[in-house]
Amino acid sequence: MVEKDKIKSLALHLKKNPADSFSKFALALELLKMNEVSKARILFESVLKQDPNYLGVYYHLGKLYESMELYQEALKSYTDGIKLAEKQDNRRTLSELKEALEILKIEMNNE
Repeated sequence: MVEKDKIKSLALHLKKNPADSFSKFALALELLKMNEVSKARILFESVLKQDPNYLGVYYHLGKLYESMELYQEALKSYTDGIKLAEKQDNRRTLSELKEALEILKIEMNNE
């Protein structure tokens, strides 16, 4: 029940502040917990379109694409995120994105 309350609260906040990337991102993460993959995808993609410098979205969107077997989209998300992480000098996120990209490439080569 707690997740539903969080989702309601975030959705209400977004209704009042549709340009709030953080709330949109947080709502997408909560929806993922509820296995609302298509809704989460819409929100993640919206964050990316509205705020391409929102670094956190690249990893999560890539993972979501992987779960949907959209491997080319996942590759692009990770690659774009790596470029942005380098530009922002965010080493932790850069490392996470590079690792996700390498694992995805290995998995794709094994298929």
